[in-house]
Amino acid sequence: MSPEHSRIRAIAIWSGLIAAVGIPLAAAATSPLLAWRDPVYILAAFFGVVGLALLLLQPLLIAGALPNVPRVTSRRLHRLTGVCLVAAVTLHVGGLWITSPPDMIDALLFASPTLFSVWGVVAMWAVIFTALLAARRRHLGWRRWRYAHVALSVIVVAGTIAHALPIEGTMGQRSKIALCLLVGLATLAALAKHVWPIRRSAPARS
Repeated sequence: MSPEHSRIRAIAIWSGLIAAVGIPLAAAATSPLLAWRDPVYILAAFFGVVGLALLLLQPLLIAGALPNVPRVTSRRLHRLTGVCLVAAVTLHVGGLWITSPPDMIDALLFASPTLFSVWGVVAMWAVIFTALLAARRRHLGWRRWRYAHVALSVIVVAGTIAHALPIEGTMGQRSKIALCLLVGLATLAALAKHVWPIRRSAPARS
């Protein structure tokens, strides 16, 4: 590939990523559904959108798919984005707890009448377990860590998509569907190309 084609490809990828993340965030920030909502609820909803956007970055970073980002830097950003995802989920759930404790208790006990709440809780616990596993990564061994991380990542992505799609919320239906589709495709692509089959040799430590 010529330098000119590489430059055009890089611009296209970065522009697409900015649009994929920026449009849903802008739609959520300017949604008329927030006009009469409590500020805590608004922040909770916004961090839910942020969490979904971070799920698009995660597979792109671990796959090294972002142009002009060195492989080592990409892996470090993947870990940093994971920390940001945990923070976004915490703020999302914490804000919803403040605004409506009974609904959150029902959701956490899997007693909620809305199925999307159940999927949200499943995704939340998968995020928490992923963070706990990451903290114990060196004690698990590379292969066990990779298997567990991949399995939990699939649950996080599938649960989040199943949680987000049925909600008629602030993000805007079209932009939400597009972002969920991109998250799913990026995750599948990363799994197919860079995770399965899991290599016999462990990667070099960064």
